[in-house]
Amino acid sequence: MKSKILVLLSLLMVASMLLAACGAADPGAGPEEEVAAGPFEPKSLAAADCESTGIIKSVVATDEHTVTFTLCQSDPAFLSKIAFSPFAIYPEEWIERTLGEETRTSEGLEKPVGTGPYMVSEWKRGDSVNFTAFPDYWGEQPIAKTLVLRWQSEAAARLLELQSGTVDGIDNLGPSDFDVVRADSNLTLVEREALNIFYIGMTNTFAPWDNVKVRQAIAYGIDRQRIVDNFYPAGSETASHFTPCAIPNGCVGDAWYEFDAAKGRELLAEAGFPDGFATKIYYRDVVRGYLPQVPNVAQDVQAQLKENLNIDAEIVVMESGAFIEASNTGQLDGLYFLGWGADYPHITNFLDFHFGATNPQFGDALPEIYEKLEEASKIADPKVAEPLYVEANNAIRELVPMVAVAHGGSGTAYRNDVTVPQASPLTNEQFAVSDPGGRDVFVFMQNAEPISLFCADETDGESLRACDQVMEALYGYEVNGTAVVPMLAEVCAPNEDLSVWTCTLRQGVKFHDGTTFDANDVVTTFTMGLDVTSPLHKGNTNVWDYYGYLWGLMNEPPAAE
Repeated sequence: MKSKILVLLSLLMVASMLLAACGAADPGAGPEEEVAAGPFEPKSLAAADCESTGIIKSVVATDEHTVTFTLCQSDPAFLSKIAFSPFAIYPEEWIERTLGEETRTSEGLEKPVGTGPYMVSEWKRGDSVNFTAFPDYWGEQPIAKTLVLRWQSEAAARLLELQSGTVDGIDNLGPSDFDVVRADSNLTLVEREALNIFYIGMTNTFAPWDNVKVRQAIAYGIDRQRIVDNFYPAGSETASHFTPCAIPNGCVGDAWYEFDAAKGRELLAEAGFPDGFATKIYYRDVVRGYLPQVPNVAQDVQAQLKENLNIDAEIVVMESGAFIEASNTGQLDGLYFLGWGADYPHITNFLDFHFGATNPQFGDALPEIYEKLEEASKIADPKVAEPLYVEANNAIRELVPMVAVAHGGSGTAYRNDVTVPQASPLTNEQFAVSDPGGRDVFVFMQNAEPISLFCADETDGESLRACDQVMEALYGYEVNGTAVVPMLAEVCAPNEDLSVWTCTLRQGVKFHDGTTFDANDVVTTFTMGLDVTSPLHKGNTNVWDYYGYLWGLMNEPPAAE
């Protein structure tokens, strides 16, 4: 910032000398004269107390290159969470220009300004998002100068594009395509660790899902192993718990229910439905690693419900954005298919997001679950936290807010001349490090079109992958791995009880609009995401799922009685 001020002052001095020598210019002949920036004026965000906020009490720019996060509790997952792409940093000027109006501009949804290796050049709706290399990137320049993200919902069609050479890489192979790629010497298969969960959700504010025996009947009455055997690739497994077992404490506590149709019918009769009932199965026709064959699974579950429990289920296919909004806000009155891939490798990412006190997805939150999660989330040592996660996992099993079905194996495929082919277990592939065989353009085909590119207020995986090429957070994740690495921060160091984190920022970083990154950008970004009273708190859906569920929103009005 100091160097920026000196440059501006020098330019003003030169301009003054030229004006003195040549005479004053016509004031209406050109743009207004740029005014030099003043001294750095640190910004801050703070809640009045811990009763009016979630985990974060304050975010303060202690100087131009230092930000201090003060929390209301210990948070051992702070670095893993802060690295997640919705918490990427925007320039304060851009936020104020695009969000500080009555209506958000389309620029905010389609052309975010970040510090990443690529910039968005054009979003061709229905076709592709095109990116170009950012020439002033602080790190290594992208190997391919142009990146193109395309999409196709059908796995077979994606593979055909790869085989024909029109794309360099594809996401989420179909179950039968793994062996096809292995046998093709022109292609490379990269398999992902199954850090995901597919589940069938129920919202307990709608009948009959307000009856726990009905929910338990669904858990007993669906043959989950049959689904995995018939519709999932090798490397997948039937879920014993909601969280994958590779995550510490993910699989402590009792395993999920074994298939028992007779027990399911018995529970339905006890709940007052001896002859079953009618309902709906909602889903979006978007392939995910956790659900590779969506319509096939829907038809199988529909058949199982009728055969095993005498439940008549109508299949309802929804548009992706509408489905996400409706499911996340607890508006679906039937069963619905959804899943989750790890955003960061910690159990809080799976359990706290889905079963926390503020999440309306499954209806009224269940204190038997969320109270244990809140207590466990403050404990750094997984062994010390284990008894609490046993209780939480057992409560999830007993109360059945959803049916945990499968941890899906998935994979990507590339042309064999692509170096550093990626299949991130967090699905946040960083294409700047991949070389498409010496070509200037790298083309990757994913499952669906992004919903928006304002990923501070998105949960959709296709949107987040696109944003990951453009945006950067204080920390990030290693390529093809889950370890956190510094990005816009050189280091974030905690105090002894992990309740205060002091982040020293990387200097000399530029945003795509030419502005210089500093501590006020961090404070303004978190103000935008956390403070519901701020005029900048305007999102795409305005739900702010990740800010709300992982940190807790600030200054929310009390719930209506």
